[in-house]
Amino acid sequence: MDAADLDYRARTLTGCIPPLLVARLLELDHEREVEFQAGRGEWFCALEWARLLGHRGRREQALEVLAPYVATNWWSAVRARAELLEDWGRVEEAIALARPYAEAGDRLALVFFARLLSRHGRSGEAYMLLRAGIQDWFLAECLVDVAEAAGMDEEAAALLEGRVEAAAPACDDPDCTDLRIEPANAVGLFATIRERQGRIEEAIALLHTREATSVNGRDQLADLLARHDRIAELRAYAASEYHGHAVQRLAEVLEERADVEGAIAAYRAFGATPDGMWHVAVLLSELLVRHGRGDEAIEVMRALAERPGGAEDWIVHTLCTLYADHGRPRDGLAHLDGLRARRGDKEDWDFFRMRLPLMADCGLLDEAIAQARAHPEGDTWYAARVLSDVLAEAGRTEEAAEVLERHPTFNSSPRAERLIHLGRIEEAVRVLQQPMPKPTTPAWDGAYSAEPPF
Repeated sequence: MDAADLDYRARTLTGCIPPLLVARLLELDHEREVEFQAGRGEWFCALEWARLLGHRGRREQALEVLAPYVATNWWSAVRARAELLEDWGRVEEAIALARPYAEAGDRLALVFFARLLSRHGRSGEAYMLLRAGIQDWFLAECLVDVAEAAGMDEEAAALLEGRVEAAAPACDDPDCTDLRIEPANAVGLFATIRERQGRIEEAIALLHTREATSVNGRDQLADLLARHDRIAELRAYAASEYHGHAVQRLAEVLEERADVEGAIAAYRAFGATPDGMWHVAVLLSELLVRHGRGDEAIEVMRALAERPGGAEDWIVHTLCTLYADHGRPRDGLAHLDGLRARRGDKEDWDFFRMRLPLMADCGLLDEAIAQARAHPEGDTWYAARVLSDVLAEAGRTEEAAEVLERHPTFNSSPRAERLIHLGRIEEAVRVLQQPMPKPTTPAWDGAYSAEPPF
C-alpha cells in the first residue's frame, strides 16, 4: 500500500468502495465481502471491519486489520487506530502512537493529539503544544477549546488580543479599510473566552467589530444573545444583519418556546426588507411544514419563484418538492409548464429534471422516461443519474442500473449501489475499483478563457 494513493482515493472517493456503500454492504449482511476487501487495500472496508471487530471484543484482530494501513504512515490510518485504542481504554498507547505525528508538525495530527491529551487530564500539555501556532485558525480554535480545562483562559485571551491589535491593512492600497488578522477567527475566539469568563458585554462588543459575521450559516453574536436570553437585542440585531442568520436564530428561539406565530412573523418581517425573502424563504417554508401548514409553505415559495428573477433552479426545485410532498404534483407540473412557456417553450435540464418525480407521482413514469430520453441533454451522464434515481424510486432497480451503464466513468458509485441492491456484489465491486485517471492541471500560458474549466 502507498500512503499517497490511499489518501487520494479516500479524499476523492474514486477507485474505491466509499463509506456509504460499505455501510450498505453491511446492512445487507455482506460481511464476508467487507472483510475480504479490507485485506485488499479498501480503506473504508478496513475501517468499518476493524470497528465491528472491536465492538465484538476481537480487539487484537481489529488492530491487525488496520496494521498494513498504519505501516504506510498515513495519518488517517494512524488516527483510526488511536481512536480505537482510546475507545478501549488504552489511552497511553493511543498517545504514544499519535505523538510522533503531532511533533512532526502535521496540523491535523497536532489538533487530534491535543484534544486526546485534553480529554485525559493533560490539558496543560496540550495548551503548550498549540501555543506557538496561534496564527493558524485551526490550531487557535483548538487552543481555545483546551485553554479552559488547562486554566489558561486569561493567557489565551491575551494572545488573541495581541493578534487582533496586530491587524494590518489587507492590501497596499491607502484607501483599503479591510484588515488582515491572523488567525482570521481571532475576534470570535477572543469573544468565546470572554463569554466563558462571564464577561458578556465585552464579548458582545468584540463581536460587533467583526467584518465577516457568519460562518457555515451560523452567527456567533446571534447565538450568544440567544444563550443569554437577550431577546430584545437579538431582535434588533436580526433587523440589521443582512444574511438572515440572526433572524433564523431568533425564529429558532421563538419556536422552541412554542411561539410559532412569533417565529413566522419574524421571518415575514425580514422577508419584507429588500432581498430579505431570498435569504429566509426556505427557512420559513420549512417552519410552516413542521407545523402542518404546507399550503402556506407552498405559497411562500411560489410567490418568490414568480418574482422578477425569482425562477432560480434552487427556488423552483424547493417549490416542486413541496408540491410533491403535499400531494399536489399536478400543480407542480403546471408551474413548470408556465415557466417553460415564458421562456419560449425551452427548458434546460436543470428544470426539466424536476418534472420526472412529479410525473411519476401522477402515474406517468413511462411518459416521463420517454421525454427525458428525447430531451437535448437526455444522453448526458447527469441526466442518466437523475433518470436512474426516478426508476429506482419506482422499484425498477434493474432498469435504474442499466441506465447508468452508458456513462461508467461518471456514475460508478450510483451504479454500484443499484448492483448491490440487486445482489450483484462482485460486479458492483469491479465497477467501484476501476482506476480513475488523476486530473492534471496544465501550466497557465497567460491567456484567460471564457470556457470551463475557468
